Amino acid sequence: MIDRRSSRHGALLGMIDRRSSRHGSPHPWLGALLLLCALALGSCGNTLQDQPIGPASLENVIVRSHFPVYWLGLSFHGMQITNVTIDPGGAVAIRYGDCLFGGQYTCVTPLSIVSSPDNSFVPGGLIPKRTLALRGVEARSVEGGTALSIPTGPVVVSVYGRKPSLAAAAAGTMAPVNEVGLPQAPLPAAEADTGFGDMPLASEVPPGVGIPRPHDE
Repeated sequence: MIDRRSSRHGALLGMIDRRSSRHGSPHPWLGALLLLCALALGSCGNTLQDQPIGPASLENVIVRSHFPVYWLGLSFHGMQITNVTIDPGGAVAIRYGDCLFGGQYTCVTPLSIVSSPDNSFVPGGLIPKRTLALRGVEARSVEGGTALSIPTGPVVVSVYGRKPSLAAAAAGTMAPVNEVGLPQAPLPAAEADTGFGDMPLASEVPPGVGIPRPHDE
């Protein structure tokens, strides 16, 4: 695979060489300017690559999430965790590997695992799907097996893989990061609707008013 950053650097440094051969030694500031441009392009050439996150982001997830959050360890199949997000509805997404496409604000990684506390909603809708037994629970497979929705306990875990074998391997290995659970062990049976989907979002609650947790009296 051709390294785009290397090709950009080579093109700019080649400009310096050609100018030197035509006019002798170029002005010192011109060479420095072109070299800075090469370095700047190199820093921008990393838009399709994330950097591994530290444990602080996971700790934040554990503190803020009052439901099981599933993960695959700090790395899986050679891919490290590169992004952890909590959406406004409370769902936690943990992504592994560099961006396949996209960039800073929209990044599609080879593998993502999303834990949603709203177990009244199972992704898939009207998309053609099939059901399969997975670690003692019933999962739904869509997009040719690259996306799996797994109701378990009070959550729905969605696994998105670059290929079906990667999604299946992740679903067979995932375990909660903030509760007791073992990879490949049977998953808890899906609970009845916890009512989380009927709770107000944090942005809808006036300052100083606490948001009740599901099952709170």
